[in-house]
Amino acid sequence: MLPPPGMGSLLAVDLGLRTGLALYGGDGRLQWYRSQNFGTATRLRRGVHGVLRDLPEVRWLVLEGGGNLAEIWTREGERLGLTVLRISAETWRERLLYAREQRSGAQAKHHAGDFARQVIDWSAAPRPTSLRHDAAEAILTGLWGVLHVGLLEQLPPQLRR
Repeated sequence: MLPPPGMGSLLAVDLGLRTGLALYGGDGRLQWYRSQNFGTATRLRRGVHGVLRDLPEVRWLVLEGGGNLAEIWTREGERLGLTVLRISAETWRERLLYAREQRSGAQAKHHAGDFARQVIDWSAAPRPTSLRHDAAEAILTGLWGVLHVGLLEQLPPQLRR
């Protein structure tokens, strides 16, 4: 069962000091994506609050990765009452990429970039001049997330592989 329209959006984060961010609307489509270089853990800690404060419609926060940086995002997300999901890259890769596309990390990153561009086109989001791998991985983390929380029941036909 799909959540009612306007129920909220989902922010996907590819963790790192250079962070990939992707915002999906309640319709399951990508709204925007970007790469943001926080530079230090201290600046990231301050920056996370600002990122989440500026997105009051977010209900789900999906984090790819772990460690101290995940803790920073998790604490702030939970403080704001968000549902926080932490996954590994293997989780979304298993659902969205063929096994042959992920035999190595470099190969998986290449195919993730190609698939992320398809998601951008399907969503009618602005096309990138260049797409950094952290933003591409955030896009696919978010696609996994919208399927997982039910904003999309299944991959749309244009994204089926």
